[in-house]
Amino acid sequence: MSEPFLVVTPDAQYADDGEVEREVAGDSIRLEIFRERGFARLPPDLVARADAFLIWHEVAFNRGDIAKMERCRVIVRAGVGFDHVDLAAAGEAGIPVCNTPDYGTSEVADHAIALMLALARGIVSYQDALRGDPFGAFNPWVAPLVGRIRSRRLGIVGLGRIGTATALRAKAFGMDVIAFDPYLPRGQEIAVGVGRTETLGELLAASDVVSLHTPLTDETRDMIDAAALAAMQPHALLINTARGGVVDTVALLDALRSGRIAGAALDVLPREPEDPDHPLIRAFVAQEPPIAGRLLLTPHAAWSSPESSRDARRLSTETLVAYLNKGELRNCVNESFLSAARNLS
Repeated sequence: MSEPFLVVTPDAQYADDGEVEREVAGDSIRLEIFRERGFARLPPDLVARADAFLIWHEVAFNRGDIAKMERCRVIVRAGVGFDHVDLAAAGEAGIPVCNTPDYGTSEVADHAIALMLALARGIVSYQDALRGDPFGAFNPWVAPLVGRIRSRRLGIVGLGRIGTATALRAKAFGMDVIAFDPYLPRGQEIAVGVGRTETLGELLAASDVVSLHTPLTDETRDMIDAAALAAMQPHALLINTARGGVVDTVALLDALRSGRIAGAALDVLPREPEDPDHPLIRAFVAQEPPIAGRLLLTPHAAWSSPESSRDARRLSTETLVAYLNKGELRNCVNESFLSAARNLS
C-alpha cells in the first residue's frame, strides 16, 4: 500500500481533530491540523513536505510562501473566496487552486436578507434600547430606519449562486429586484425573474437596498467607494456578505456620518478581525449618534451553520482526494495561470 498523502490545514475553523475530513479521505491522507493566522507560524519542514493544503480563510498564501511548498500538488479552499491566495504564483508553480462553491449558499442568502430586515425593521435598535431601559424605551419609534419592505427595490451586485438565492428570497417579500453582473449571460436574469442594469451606477441610483455578492478581484476591490456611495439614494441601505475589500469602509463611515446613505450592514471587513483603532470600528463601538442603529456588523458569520460547516469540510475534502488519487480537477480557479505556465514550459 502506498504512503498516504501529507495534507496540511493551516487555519482550521472547527474544534475537532478533522473527523469529517478523515471520514471522507480514509487512509489516503495524513492530515496535520493547525489553527494559525499567519503562514510563517507553520513548521517549515512540514510546508516543504506537504502534498496538499486544505485551507480556510485565516492564512494568506503569497508568492514567497508558495515557493516554499516544494512538493505541493494542489491547494483546496474549504469555502468560496480565494483572494488570500496568489493564484498566478500557484499557477506558475504548477499548483491548481480549487474552491468549494457548492456550500453555504442558503446561509449567506439568509444572512443578507436578515441583515436587511434587522435594519429595515429596527430589530437591533429595539433590543439595545430595551436592554438599557425596558420601561422608558418600550416605544416603536426609537429605531431610526423602520419602514415597509414590500415594494422596495433591491439591487443585487453579482447574480451568481448566492445573488440568485438572495433575489428569490427578496421576491418572496414582495420586493422589486434588479441586478448588475457584467459576466452574467444575457437572459439569465429573465430565468430568475429580475431586472437587469447595464452599469453599476444605474443600479446604485435605482435601488432602495444594495446587496453585494461579488468576489474580491482587482476589478471589484473598493468598488463601493466614495463615488459609488454618492450615487446611492439618501434613504438606501448597503448590505455586504461578499468580501470586505469590496467596500471602502472609511468612505462608508463618511457616507453614514453625512447622511449620504441611511444605513449599512457588513458581515465582512477588509481585515478580519479589523484593527480596533480603525475609524469605522471606533465609531461602531462608541455608537456615535450619526450611526447608532444605522450600522450593523457580524463576524464573517454569514456562511456559518453546523450544516454548512460540514458541507464545506466534506466537499473540499472530496475535491482534494479526487485530485490526489485520480487527477480529477474540480472547481479550479486558477486554470488560466496553469495553462499559461504549461505553454511556457
